[in-house]
Amino acid sequence: MLEVLNPATEEVVERLEPATEGDADAAVARAREAYPAWRALEPADRSRLLRRLADALDAEHENLARLESKNTGKPIGDSRGEMGMVAETFHYYAGMPERLLGDTIPVSGGVDVTFREPLGVVGLIVPWNFPLTIASWKMAPALAAGNTLVLKPAELTPLTALEFERIALEAGMPEGVVNVVVGPGSKVGKRLVEHPDVAKVAFTGSTEVGKGIMAEAAGTIKRVTLELGGKSANVVFADADLEKAAASAPVAVFGNAGQDCCARSRILVERGVFDEFLSLMEPAVTGMRVGDPFDEGTEMGPLISADHRERVASYVPEDAPVAIRGQAPEGSGFWYPPVVLAPVDNKDRAAAEEIFGPVVAVIPFEDE
Repeated sequence: MLEVLNPATEEVVERLEPATEGDADAAVARAREAYPAWRALEPADRSRLLRRLADALDAEHENLARLESKNTGKPIGDSRGEMGMVAETFHYYAGMPERLLGDTIPVSGGVDVTFREPLGVVGLIVPWNFPLTIASWKMAPALAAGNTLVLKPAELTPLTALEFERIALEAGMPEGVVNVVVGPGSKVGKRLVEHPDVAKVAFTGSTEVGKGIMAEAAGTIKRVTLELGGKSANVVFADADLEKAAASAPVAVFGNAGQDCCARSRILVERGVFDEFLSLMEPAVTGMRVGDPFDEGTEMGPLISADHRERVASYVPEDAPVAIRGQAPEGSGFWYPPVVLAPVDNKDRAAAEEIFGPVVAVIPFEDE
């Protein structure tokens, strides 16, 4: 059985039977069977169904937000914002079916005409850090274009995806258009990538897994969209507003407990103001409220799992240059405090690798 945990308490929220390759095949078959009718719908009718789904997501906003916080540990305020974004994504793409027009191109002796057509069944593989939000960015445009889909959420955070499937059916989406399979990426995800009836795969996750998906997709010459890791930076020059920069920098890296491919986990600071910047940054780090995701005042929750906490901690060994360390609860839960490493050499591991946790490397530089 697959045990889905609450990262803030380590309690089991749900027990699920993990999907197999056979379950993935069955989901693809359902999507393939539903595809001709979904594709053939008049654009206005497809728009109408997507608007109905968007309205249903609005109605389920609080339910989805609480479920997302329970499954990921992120603060409830963050989850509410994300679930609002999910509904807005479907509202936006509900207007697209009637706008997916081809082009008429004058050529010598006549005109060329282009058409925009759906691909068929698409496989969507999403991560655990923004589970339903990232899924919505893939599902809504795929459905608007007339595709059917199989969604594989992360094993750690499948609950809002399963709830979405229920909401979609109750909102009137035809059977087989939206299919959710929960299972290991090494089996279920791999099967979606190699399946000959899957026309495209869209993946968000690590760079290494993305490389493997691109290689495997070549076997069936399917289209691939990859959104992979990152190592973003904030750059602070001596003539910057240091107080504003120091106050905002922690939010840019510690939001979602740093589990964000856009986290600014490097801060490059001009050497002449390096010490002053750290001094100004300290209150924002030590004052960050880390705790119960359902406390309205919480700014940062736990990490997603014990294994991930161990990975993040590996970037802060005993001899690490810890300049500032925030607070985190003790006891049950995968807690880890906000940590500022400084000064860090640009070649150090913490400066070069994606940490995916609440650890930021502050790196001095001389000039442009």
